[in-house]
Amino acid sequence: MSPQVRRTTLALTAAAGLAITGLGFGTQAASATAATAGSAHHKVSFSRSCALPKPGYLACNALHVTAGTTVRTHLAHPTAAARTAGADATADATVSGYGPSDIQSAYNLASAAAANGGGETVAIVDAQDDPNAESDLATYRSQFGLPACTSANGCFTKLDENGGTNYPSADSGWAGEISLDLDMVSATCPNCNIMLVEANTASTDDLGTAVNQAVTQGAKFVSNSYGGGEDASETNADSQYYNHPGVAITASAGDSAYGVEYPAASPYVTAVGGTSLTKDSSARGWSESVWGTSATEGTGSGCSAYEAKPTWQTDSGCSNRTVADVSAVADPATGVAVYDTYGASGWQVYGGTSASSPIIASVYALAGVPGANTTPASDLYANPSALNDVTSGSNGSCSPSYLCTAGPGYDGPTGLGTPNGTGAFSG
Repeated sequence: MSPQVRRTTLALTAAAGLAITGLGFGTQAASATAATAGSAHHKVSFSRSCALPKPGYLACNALHVTAGTTVRTHLAHPTAAARTAGADATADATVSGYGPSDIQSAYNLASAAAANGGGETVAIVDAQDDPNAESDLATYRSQFGLPACTSANGCFTKLDENGGTNYPSADSGWAGEISLDLDMVSATCPNCNIMLVEANTASTDDLGTAVNQAVTQGAKFVSNSYGGGEDASETNADSQYYNHPGVAITASAGDSAYGVEYPAASPYVTAVGGTSLTKDSSARGWSESVWGTSATEGTGSGCSAYEAKPTWQTDSGCSNRTVADVSAVADPATGVAVYDTYGASGWQVYGGTSASSPIIASVYALAGVPGANTTPASDLYANPSALNDVTSGSNGSCSPSYLCTAGPGYDGPTGLGTPNGTGAFSG
């Protein structure tokens, strides 16, 4: 069986499985029907923040942990401002999920995060409105001792897809996605400015219009934590919305295991896969494997059905565009701390490749503005030794096996690896 046939079959199986659990189609928040994810040390239940997409629409890739034991973030000295803002300042001074110090430690970013990113803007593109976005962001940053990022000090900007303030209708599912995105930029690049561009709907055209608006507003780093099935029209969307030379555009590889999503398949974006991230006693202090829980839950990967192979991609088992390029933490069982009060009650844990996409966009920001007329994804392939190679785990069954199984060098689920500082992210 060809890679494409296998990819399509598994993708259809994944969609069928999710429909059976009651997640269905549409653009509203998914039901609370939970799937179970596990790792060597953690088992959690989670739900999709957004329902699966219908034709012409895309869905966010945020996974909200609803039960189970996740990692804990230890906070030595929660700030007084955090307590005032209502943040979790319990006696043991912990919240669940990885926080900024964990992300920076795992990806060797601590010194870069402290010194770089000032003046750079990371744009987050999502659908619908989160009316509590700025206040929730303030609580997250205060809890972790990060500098304030507000509209008043010029750090935070919120726009509609046309560049104004006529925000779309609010949606609790997408609000969870927005909180996750804003918090991951904060965790990875505390000195970066953040621009939130809210699309009117989750249609491919509205989200693409929001991407164009972010670039028009001057953002050189744009994260897209959403996706949907491939179709023949995507090459037109490439030229309309994602072909922005000199801008690092990242896109989630998906959360439904082996199979390709768009816009991650676009050759103009950096496709971001997902890992399970665990603290250990190694010299690095961390280990990673492919996030792959079941045949329908895990990072996306595979061989695109429609997109031509970019010149900088050289794997031989897929004649078209291969997904992914790079990766970061996405497993809900090793998820990240998020603060969300629109449809949620404060501190939450999230996973999904919606976490990994804004992390990678922010690492690009730490590395500096991309060269003019470049495709920033190609920088990764020019310096793969500057990444942590992920060599274990899989997200399904496929042939050739590297499209769904990690090994030395390039593989589909984790691409070339995960950040080890910023060296691989600049030309």
